[in-house]
Amino acid sequence: MLHTYWGDWYDGWGWFLWFGVIFLIFANMGNWGYSYQAHQKYNRLPRKEALDILSERYARGEIEQGDYQRMKADIATS
Repeated sequence: MLHTYWGDWYDGWGWFLWFGVIFLIFANMGNWGYSYQAHQKYNRLPRKEALDILSERYARGEIEQGDYQRMKADIATS
């Protein structure tokens, strides 16, 4: 029985393996692209820092000036 590269891989069902490998490569690339796009959407949103949130709460009147000053000092030291 003659075993050559072409005979072993392309006479029977071996060629089907390569279609599967190529499909998996393209599927993996598509999945990576979709995941990359989805995560970029969240990275573009501006993130609020703790001091910004504290200032907004003080501006809305949720906390008093003494509490604001104390919390601001705590944020600055950490």
